[in-house]
Amino acid sequence: MSLEAITSVTTAEQEAKNAVAAAQAQAKQLLADAQAAGEASLEAARAKADSELEVLRVRAEEKSKADTEALNRRLEEERDALRRKAKTRLNAAAALIVERIVKD
Repeated sequence: MSLEAITSVTTAEQEAKNAVAAAQAQAKQLLADAQAAGEASLEAARAKADSELEVLRVRAEEKSKADTEALNRRLEEERDALRRKAKTRLNAAAALIVERIVKD
């Protein structure tokens, strides 16, 4: 083989090695970029989920407070109604007791 052919083959082999090394470096960079983008996307999704969770927590607390207030109002109304009814019965019971005492 002539010197020129050997030099040409050597040059081609070196160019191939350089191309392989460049492709490997590019692949590593693409992988690193994709991983960084994935992590950023994951962090953004976590932040969005945390924000939505906070909104839902606040809504649940507000609903719970409103439901508790409504229940307290209803229970107070029922208590007042029971007291009025008991007072009416107490007056009737006192009248009955007085009547029985007076009869005897």
